[in-house]
Formats: sequence, structure tokens, C-alpha cells
Amino acid sequence: MQAATLLDRPARAISWPGRVLSGIVIAFMLFDGVIHVLRPAPVVDAFTQLGFPLRLSIALGVIELLCTVLYAIPRTAFIGALLLTAYLGGAVATQIRAESAWFPDIFPVIIGALLWAGLALRDAHVRRLFV
Repeated sequence: MQAATLLDRPARAISWPGRVLSGIVIAFMLFDGVIHVLRPAPVVDAFTQLGFPLRLSIALGVIELLCTVLYAIPRTAFIGALLLTAYLGGAVATQIRAESAWFPDIFPVIIGALLWAGLALRDAHVRRLFV
């Protein structure tokens, strides 16, 4: 019953919270992608700690930025969400392989949940997938 109510709400009433959630995810992913490209000391340290060669940093940053741009464009948001979900899944696998603490393991999952919640709130077609 509650899901049907969400589908029946006017699009404007639920799209603003979706835009805010999506904006938070987009801002974080853009920041993360840019620092992968710029490679400041914390990124160098993280790559060393996770056992990744630093030369992969730029490629990962560019992939992340491209997926984020796709997510930010309404017409391509769904494919962007799918690609970012895959990217975040890789981040979870990397953290688990490195035997990180519990928060680095679940943080990408939280970002993924916010990503899909934001998209569902701003796109009725995506909302229907979850009902």
C-alpha cells in the first residue's frame, strides 16, 4: 500500500529529495574521481596500502568521472547508476581483500544505496522497478 502511494505522488513532490540525494552522491564521486586523477599524498598512501599500482589511479579516476557524468545526466542516469554500482562493488571487494575495518567495507554500499534512492526518487521508471 505504501509503495503505491509513493508511485501516485506528484513527481515534483518527490523529485527534490531525489535531486538532493543524487547531488550528494555526484559531489562525492566527482571529488573522489578528481583526487584519483590528481594523486595527492593520501591517494598514493591508499593505493600503497591496498596493494594497487599507482599508475592505475588516473584510469580509475577517469572511469569514475565518466560514470558519474552519465549518472548526472537525466537521460543517461540509469546506465550511469548501473556503472557506478559496478565501480562501487569493486571498491567493496578491494576493501574486503585488504582486510580493512568495517566502515571502509560498507561505505561504498552506503553510497550505492544513496545513489539508487536518489535516482528512484527523481525517476518514476526506476521507482517502478523497486515496487
